[in-house]
Amino acid sequence: MIESTANQFELRFQSLFDHGRGFAFPCDPKGQVDLDQLSERARINYLFARAMVGRELAMPAVRPSGMN
Repeated sequence: MIESTANQFELRFQSLFDHGRGFAFPCDPKGQVDLDQLSERARINYLFARAMVGRELAMPAVRPSGMN
């Protein structure tokens, strides 16, 4: 079975102050996150991450899933 493209990419919000910290969410190749597929906690974290861009987090980047 072929894994869906939504699971092959992640939208990564990297911390501006601590290189090892950040948030990652499954997305499509264009970086679009399906909010309906996220758990309630993940949805809250996603909205927080978007609000913190430029303050605590860098602009998000689309990456293949599983990269560190």
